[in-house]
Amino acid sequence: MKFYLIFWFSLLGITGIHAQSTFRVEGKTIDFHNSSPLANAEVRIGNHKTVSDAEGIFVFKSIPEGLQILTAKHPDCDIFTEELTVDRPLRLTIKLEHHATEIEEVQISSATRSKSLLSVSTLSKEDISQNSSENLGNLLRSISGVSTLKTGNNIVKPVIHGLYGSRILIFNNGVRMAEQEWGSEHAPSIETTAFNRINVVKGAGMLKYGGDAAGGTVLLEPRIFPAKDTLTGNATLSFISNGRGVKTGVQLARTWENRWFVTAGGTYKKLGDLYIPRHTLQNTGAEEHSLNFSFGKRSFMQGIELSYSHINQEFGIFRGAHLGGSEDFYRALSNEKSVYLDDFQYQIQHPKQEVGHHIAKMEMYKRFYNAGKFSLQYAFQLNHRKEYDIRRGEYSTLPAMDLKLMTHNLKFGHLLEREKWQIESGIEGNFQDNFPDPSTQARRLIPDYLRYDAGIFSVFQYQFSDQLKAEAGLRYDFTQYDAYKYYDRSEWDQRFADRFPQFVMSESGSRILVRPQLQFHNIAVNAGIRFAPSEFFSGTFNLSRTSRTPNAAELFADGLHHSAAIIEKGDLSLQQEESYHINFSAATKLNILNGLQLEVSPYLLFSDNFINQLPTGIQNSNRGVFMIWDYQQTRARIFGVDADLELGINDLLTWISRFSALRGDDLKNEEPLILMMPAHFRNTIEWKSKNDSRLFFKLENETVMKQHRFPIRNQTLDVIENGAIVSKTLDTSSTPSAYSLFHFSAGMGILKNFNINVTVNNLLNTEYRDALNRLRYFAPELGRSLILNLHYQF
Repeated sequence: MKFYLIFWFSLLGITGIHAQSTFRVEGKTIDFHNSSPLANAEVRIGNHKTVSDAEGIFVFKSIPEGLQILTAKHPDCDIFTEELTVDRPLRLTIKLEHHATEIEEVQISSATRSKSLLSVSTLSKEDISQNSSENLGNLLRSISGVSTLKTGNNIVKPVIHGLYGSRILIFNNGVRMAEQEWGSEHAPSIETTAFNRINVVKGAGMLKYGGDAAGGTVLLEPRIFPAKDTLTGNATLSFISNGRGVKTGVQLARTWENRWFVTAGGTYKKLGDLYIPRHTLQNTGAEEHSLNFSFGKRSFMQGIELSYSHINQEFGIFRGAHLGGSEDFYRALSNEKSVYLDDFQYQIQHPKQEVGHHIAKMEMYKRFYNAGKFSLQYAFQLNHRKEYDIRRGEYSTLPAMDLKLMTHNLKFGHLLEREKWQIESGIEGNFQDNFPDPSTQARRLIPDYLRYDAGIFSVFQYQFSDQLKAEAGLRYDFTQYDAYKYYDRSEWDQRFADRFPQFVMSESGSRILVRPQLQFHNIAVNAGIRFAPSEFFSGTFNLSRTSRTPNAAELFADGLHHSAAIIEKGDLSLQQEESYHINFSAATKLNILNGLQLEVSPYLLFSDNFINQLPTGIQNSNRGVFMIWDYQQTRARIFGVDADLELGINDLLTWISRFSALRGDDLKNEEPLILMMPAHFRNTIEWKSKNDSRLFFKLENETVMKQHRFPIRNQTLDVIENGAIVSKTLDTSSTPSAYSLFHFSAGMGILKNFNINVTVNNLLNTEYRDALNRLRYFAPELGRSLILNLHYQF
């Protein structure tokens, strides 16, 4: 740790100074952050040593005249040395960077100060390393209250408390991921092994990051390096039985004692067709590669960082979800018998999805005594997505959708800390340009649009005592869309002509070109307290209001969404989604066996204009048979509870249990909300050695109950039966049966820096379907998968 020392010298009016050989030196050690006194700081001048008292005061009664060496240190801090001229009585004020160890220690980055007022769950570097072959969505499933919404088995996104998509904010090294604007069927383009920890903040209230995080915030944070002159890194190699695949990656870091650093890394992953019990699914392979680079300097007082990351992903879409005839579609859904099975291969054919995501960031910060910390960040993102359908003739090699989304973000922040309180404020601006390439010769799912955002926030925290802390925050955001979109004349006349005649620009035959210019004003508020009457009990209570602008898919979507195998319909008339939240959490520690920790977190959400997506029909076209999903607004209520229990049975054996359940209601239509997470349990028993072998064994059971509450949205399909057209009713509403899975993992250290881990997912090769997989009608979930991870660290 580095110390910054500021001296105020005062002559005490003593005469005859030239005759004196010693002088009195006194002073005070204080925290640079908030000017609070620092007790037990050791101060040394020459051969004289003393320790500051509870008020930070130190006194040397007799220091010899002349040049002396002053040193100061505090517990867990490095020593700072400076020359001091003693030629008269001195009064010193020493400002120490008391929290500078946060630069090197375990932390929640920007969320550190807010952790105690919110429900935060953390995945450590060890958790990430042991599951290095998993995507972000699957990795977060181990956290209570978190599930996944899937489109097949390669496209997976997190769901927190039943909410997903734009209601979940994902920050990649401080940059908000800009890719949910095209709909919830787009998985986060993130390579998790590049990060040191992943923090999940459940519920609303993180106003620093956005006023629209109704579900929660996911923070992916890289390693903060110590001030050492060294080269460090790690290399991983994973072999994956399901898909007969492999993943490899390398991460390097060069650091210096002056806190400059350079990092670089990359990964590659390849999978063939995925395996379900007794079969493989055609065209379900995946290939992806990523790279990252950064350099800069991070000290307590100031820092600068430039970084760049890129990930490219190619996913096959199960061929059996894109069916060309009504009869095949009916048989697949009514009999639950998958088609297009077996014939394993690595080649990815149409339909498929290709995604490239680039992030470039520049960040700098500076601390000033009494003025606080000022920070500035600029980030650029380019998300390029292509989706390929099964097309014939001259269009066979063209993508059916080709979207480029460019995002520019600039934000300025200020943090002011004092002994009992702190206030953090900021302003930011955001600009997006979405371009759908017309050369696809297909209807554009998402149109050309520009989006402008501006936001300002302030969050105040006050600590009444060690037992009671409070927070209040306010945020305002403005959003404007400027879009160009074609509608069929019949649809425009039926849905929007009366409400938005000012948007019409031109008409051509059966098509109308419109220019929607939409503005949204959003206000978000949060208030919370944390109370800890003893070391064995703590609780938090939060009230919040979020306000979210509809994303581009909700407003403008119009056509076939190939990755989801559905037809989507947006609604220009959607208003901002405002929701009110109550979150409570109670945690206790008990001296049972080797220690028991229990946390229970109930929550409630209510919204008068909740944006929901519902199936409204089936369309049979020359591109296949697909369900139609419309975006609508309704009154909604969601309430639920998360529970976490950890019991140390002895020094080596631990039992961990997690439970989550919720209920979602569409109050307007008097029916359950669709795609709500069913109740589920996760129980883990882990044995971990205490010696250098790093040996561990873990057996986990995951039980998901049947979701009995769902809206009845069955659809009618015309099929040819015995030469006649017959209308059939498809049960597209009922949810799959409950299921219970077992997973096993074990690992050990070989030599000093080499680890080997073995994981078996779905140990018993159970066949099941997941209610939150939008392709569950066409195929069950994955069968058994054995994963061997080799990890070398240097």
